[in-house]
Amino acid sequence: MTMSYPSTLDRMPLPALVTTDWLALRLGLPGLVVLDASLIKVMKPDGTYIRRPAWLEFETSGHIPGARYADLIHDFSVPGAAFEFTRPGARQLEAAAGALGLSAANQIVIYDNADGIWAARLWWLLRAYGHKEVAVIDGGLKKWIAEGRPTAFGTTLVKTATYRAKPQPGFFVDKADIIDVVEGRTSGRLVCVLRPEIFLGSKKVYSRAGHIPGSISAPYVDLVDERTNALQPLAALQSSLAPLLKDDGRIIVYCGGGITAAGTALTLNVLGITNVAIYDGSLAEWSADLNLPLDVGFD
Repeated sequence: MTMSYPSTLDRMPLPALVTTDWLALRLGLPGLVVLDASLIKVMKPDGTYIRRPAWLEFETSGHIPGARYADLIHDFSVPGAAFEFTRPGARQLEAAAGALGLSAANQIVIYDNADGIWAARLWWLLRAYGHKEVAVIDGGLKKWIAEGRPTAFGTTLVKTATYRAKPQPGFFVDKADIIDVVEGRTSGRLVCVLRPEIFLGSKKVYSRAGHIPGSISAPYVDLVDERTNALQPLAALQSSLAPLLKDDGRIIVYCGGGITAAGTALTLNVLGITNVAIYDGSLAEWSADLNLPLDVGFD
């Protein structure tokens, strides 16, 4: 069957998730910007991990042709904040987006070298600051390469631009908001998207083990197909997230630092659930405050 290549960008609203086929047909069209949000995990001598930008890999190991590298650590998070990946303010995001040559007129599609959580985080940030035409590439760089699609090397040169952020309400909540939920002053379904052993408290990753009281467990790992690196089929996603699809109440997702939670927020959006917020500080912040409760096991 002959592939039909569009000559201009679609004017229909961009969905939250696009396929590698979708991108391959549109790569290079004016107004379409591809961002690489990849990071690299590095093991320290004590067995813990740190993350660093994937600039070197972007340049030497290959990226989707025309992609621009977006540094989530230094540019799209607050440098020196108490908790890693703290969301940036509007002025910082404007500077970071402008340095990438972004404008409000762009359709932006984002990928990473992992299971989509880094791309989802940048997707969430851009939407939180008013950019509606932004999507994540399902399966990311791994799927793109596995399908034998082309890659490019070196730095992608761009002209800086003036970008204006328009902060939107409801995308993020903070510790005080979670305390209000836990103590019953406001409503919200708390959802921990970390692996079960972290939720249960049998594995300590943050200052203290366990989960925020009243939370349910919905591990993000269950949403990704290991064979393709893409999200599971729709029916499987609906099954995994069934407890969250029963009503239209506010859902608050959290993880360790607001990253994996973005992957689940993206998945819920794909399923038509949009009343979702991310607890930005997540367990890194909550567990560090010894005055706040943590539960272990299942309620």
